[in-house]
Amino acid sequence: MDYKEAKDKFINTWGSLGSLWGINKAMAQIQALLFISTKPLSMEDIMEELKISRGNTSMNLRQLMDWGIVTKELVAGERKEFFTTEKDVQELARIVAKERSRREIKPVIKVLAEVSTIEDTSPEAKELIKQTKALHELTETADEMINKLVNQKQNWITKSLVKLFT
Repeated sequence: MDYKEAKDKFINTWGSLGSLWGINKAMAQIQALLFISTKPLSMEDIMEELKISRGNTSMNLRQLMDWGIVTKELVAGERKEFFTTEKDVQELARIVAKERSRREIKPVIKVLAEVSTIEDTSPEAKELIKQTKALHELTETADEMINKLVNQKQNWITKSLVKLFT
């Protein structure tokens, strides 16, 4: 397998995995391209490489910046905007985990807290309260664990695993 084939395979595979961390295929492919790039890329570079439209590229770059994964970078003598991504895989995982907690887990915790405090004494309501309280506790515990992990910046995965097994 040559460089071009390996690069395309990585970008396409990363794009397919994007749905696992809450983003669409094009968004993940843009991040993958920036991740393996040796220099910041312009929107035109990204469009050309991935064969996607300006609108799609622009929208997905904005979303990646909202996630805190992609940043704009100034290139001396250039008027175009250039983009880069976090290169440290542990820091990237930390950012993604933090954003997923904020975007997905925290809203679920809020809903579970609301529905588990209804004031109804019917057997159905009691069962709803019982089950949603249990889910609320589990979800809060999971979120606390994620927050502990993401707040340990340097080698957070390794440190967390060591603490888990000691």
